[in-house]
Amino acid sequence: MKLLHTADWQIGRTYAFFEPDDAAVLSEARTTTVERIAALATEECVDLVVVAGDVFDAQTVTDRTMRRLFLAMQGFAGPWCLLPGNHDAALSESVWTRARRLGLITPNIHLLLSPAPILLPDQGVAILPAPLTQRQTSDDLSAALDAMETPPGLLRIGVAHGAVQGVLPEGIDSSNPIAPDRAETARLDYLALGDWHGCKEINARTWYAGTPEPERYVDNDPGQVLLVEIAAPGMVPQVTRHPVGQYQWVRWEREFQVAEDVDALDERLSTLDSRFVVRLDLSGVLDITARQRLLENLAVASARVRALEYDLAEIRLQPTDADIANMQADGYLSDVIGELRDRSAVPDQKEVATEALVILADILQNQQGAA
Repeated sequence: MKLLHTADWQIGRTYAFFEPDDAAVLSEARTTTVERIAALATEECVDLVVVAGDVFDAQTVTDRTMRRLFLAMQGFAGPWCLLPGNHDAALSESVWTRARRLGLITPNIHLLLSPAPILLPDQGVAILPAPLTQRQTSDDLSAALDAMETPPGLLRIGVAHGAVQGVLPEGIDSSNPIAPDRAETARLDYLALGDWHGCKEINARTWYAGTPEPERYVDNDPGQVLLVEIAAPGMVPQVTRHPVGQYQWVRWEREFQVAEDVDALDERLSTLDSRFVVRLDLSGVLDITARQRLLENLAVASARVRALEYDLAEIRLQPTDADIANMQADGYLSDVIGELRDRSAVPDQKEVATEALVILADILQNQQGAA
């Protein structure tokens, strides 16, 4: 038996901190990645696809977003098993009840809305779900799997969404707990987990698939689905990672000490292409000329990558005599530049005077460029 294990699709997620064009593309990528998952499931001839929670990012996603997701799933005609997570919990009125009213739940889609086994004898599988019926709970809902009985000969596949206690990084196991030995106590052949957005093996029978489309600057191995092969009940699963994500999110820190550091950063950025979403944490000291070169480089890089975030607030400016000499101005403006240069040497006026010099440098450069 072969299944694909995936989770945390977060369909409908928005990216308000990006430019609107970039945000729209990144949001769309979450649905097109589901198309890739469906194509992979067909290519690998899997028996079913298990989605371990957070199919949707919120209960309030639009009908259009929901319709587009279920269209994306049509690339695989076999069974889909969808578990509610903390973002799309199985409330009395939820995204799942809306999906049913819209007629989106076809016979091959199994909604795991209650803690009761779903038997798929044609696939030789019993699905044992632990759905969230509220966003957060202090109870281990996966404990119900221990008492679930299934017919002999069927593989027991558990599906849950939450934090495995004592295994994930500190602070993660504060809600929706899952016992680390649940696969053993519930006699599971495999336990498919969601909530942790990185791909992670808990033990041979218990895995987090992680989100298939990265959406954070966290290096925890996202962007994959798991192909799980089980020869027979009781046999140890063979788990293979398959990359399906479209974008890579990277976060770099750079402290500028000399002007040449700007060129080094530009060289590193030049290795990236439109598959990357980049966050730069910049600090250090630059002169005005180096700062202007940095801004030009960042403008070029922002067109090359999918999205680029950066903050210049931690960069201290230190104008040189050459910077000031390059600020070509006549008359009164020349006198102002001279006075600001003198004030920048006074400790309690340095910060404001330096900032004023930078503003003037930007204005003069823009005027020269326009001319």
